[in-house]
Amino acid sequence: MVENRKFIIIGVFCLVGLIYAARLFYLQILDDSYSLESSSNSIKRVIEIPYRGQIYDRNGKLLVYNTPVYDLYVTPKRVKIPDTTAFCKMMDITRPEFDSIMAIAKAYSPLKPSVFLRQLSKEDYARIQDALVDYRGFEPMMSSMRTYPAHTLSNALGYVSEISKKALDNQEIPYYRQGDYVGHNGLEEQYEKELRGRRGIKYVMQNVRGVVKGSFKDGEYDTAAVAGKSLYTSIDVDVQQYADSLMQNRVGSVIALDPNTGEILASVSAPTYDPNLLSSRYFSKNYRKLVKDPYKPLINRPIMASYRPGSTFKLIQALIAQQQGSLYPNMVYGHAGSPMRCHCRGGNNLRGAVRFSCNPYFYNVFRKYIYHNGNPNTFKASAIGLKEWHDQVVKFGIGQKLGLDLPYEKAGNLPTVSTYDKLYKGENRWKFSNIYSLSIGEGELLISPLKLANLAAIMANRGWYITPHYVKGIGQIGEGVPDTYKEKHYTDIDRQYYLPVIEGMRMAVMAGTVKKEADIAGIDLCGKTGTAQNAKFGHKHDHSIFIGFAPMNNPKIAIAVFVENAGWGGTAAASTAALVVERYLKRKTEATKLQNWLMQQNYMPPLSMLPKPREAKKPADTSGQKATPKLQKDSLRRPRPMMTQVSPAEKSIVGGN
Repeated sequence: MVENRKFIIIGVFCLVGLIYAARLFYLQILDDSYSLESSSNSIKRVIEIPYRGQIYDRNGKLLVYNTPVYDLYVTPKRVKIPDTTAFCKMMDITRPEFDSIMAIAKAYSPLKPSVFLRQLSKEDYARIQDALVDYRGFEPMMSSMRTYPAHTLSNALGYVSEISKKALDNQEIPYYRQGDYVGHNGLEEQYEKELRGRRGIKYVMQNVRGVVKGSFKDGEYDTAAVAGKSLYTSIDVDVQQYADSLMQNRVGSVIALDPNTGEILASVSAPTYDPNLLSSRYFSKNYRKLVKDPYKPLINRPIMASYRPGSTFKLIQALIAQQQGSLYPNMVYGHAGSPMRCHCRGGNNLRGAVRFSCNPYFYNVFRKYIYHNGNPNTFKASAIGLKEWHDQVVKFGIGQKLGLDLPYEKAGNLPTVSTYDKLYKGENRWKFSNIYSLSIGEGELLISPLKLANLAAIMANRGWYITPHYVKGIGQIGEGVPDTYKEKHYTDIDRQYYLPVIEGMRMAVMAGTVKKEADIAGIDLCGKTGTAQNAKFGHKHDHSIFIGFAPMNNPKIAIAVFVENAGWGGTAAASTAALVVERYLKRKTEATKLQNWLMQQNYMPPLSMLPKPREAKKPADTSGQKATPKLQKDSLRRPRPMMTQVSPAEKSIVGGN
């Protein structure tokens, strides 16, 4: 028995020994993978960066493509430069620049390669290619540079630049290396994973001087790079460029969408910049210049700026009051008893009140809504009514992020009962007289242009919307679009209540608050104007707002326009919107008289109107890359017809009615 057990143990040991011997034979004789690691002096592992996916408009026109360039990397420990002055001259850099770059490279790692020079053109690389053999420690790598042939949509597209150290350290799954490019802001950041592709690895043989002598084993161990997926947007680049031209010498935004699909057709943030400025070797210099610009072109105003909506908000008041049963289309209100002034004569029904934007009318509508289910003599009634009001308004997407496919969308502000409890330091310490400015879109309301374009889409659809979005396809048109951008969201307002309001909107364009020339033949535009007061600088600098859709029946486009410091809402904003709508529907401009008048106007505010500049924070890394400027949270305050201009550190807050 004992003898048998001894043979079993010996057999087990022999079997284990044979397994180890067989494994060692495979690793040392048959498997070449470890020989790759041991042959680092003769075999070089080259990372192949894939081409980033291209970006197209809805009609297949290129918005972004890749231009081949070269990046030059340096490994400080291996560097050997016989003549530094000659080397700097060859590289077209100064000696201080050379010393600074080398210091940064050594601080990162003496043994790992890091970027020495970015985005050398094919011509520049050809000029230095042969000479590089004499300088150990430097190696080129094929790369690409984003190119923007349409020269538009910079704020929505974003840009590509070197990944920051913080982002590098915070990767959940290691992918990026020091010096890699990554999308920042806009679509480049939102769809980074789809656009970046998958990098490849190539093994090449080299001699002792680092000169490549060919691939290793005919590329048996190579893995090919996979290009990123192309992104098809819903942008109509022709309409986008036209809207850009109309917003020259303006501060504000234009955002247009297809109400049937939620697809964004045009997205203008003014003033803007040529996206090619942030796609070159001079990224840092150009970025710093844009940051210092007092008009803040880096702010993506359609989604990041927050305004008081002014009279455009009256549309929501009219709808929810009808649904509640406190307003009927033929109900008439005069001006008596209202603390608000108005430019019309009063005595309007609902259609007329929308047509002429009657402030006292909507003061009474809001008052009756708030007190519909309570005693107007009690504080509690205001709280009960305001809660019901809030719960209805929020269904229009107000006071929350809509969830579009861009980073840094701002939620804005829709006040609640707790808002006023906090503002007036306790419950039952405020009443209707403290909140009535909400009736005409004033007070604590803050809404982005995107939200008002979405409101226009809700009006066009008579009660529903699809979340606004830029993507129309990933890889191919119609593919890869998330389901969230196909789902309808309902406001729970009966369709019948939209009809008198829409009739009033059409009347406003035909013979109401809109400039006569903006009622362009064949467009059938329905709209609502808003004029946000800017009393601090005089009413000639009020802010012009317009939302609308067209045609009245079977709408194809919804739009919101903000033009700061442009005065009456029915002039600058309404005219801009009408021309953009005409261009989209007719594919040409027939209202040339209106176009010529509008383009002659200059609404840029003088520098004296802008807030004092704040000292900008330094970039997180030496490449000059910087994240989107952060905006302060909206502060609670009493209604004031004033505006704070957008800046890198704060949000634009516009008051008005």
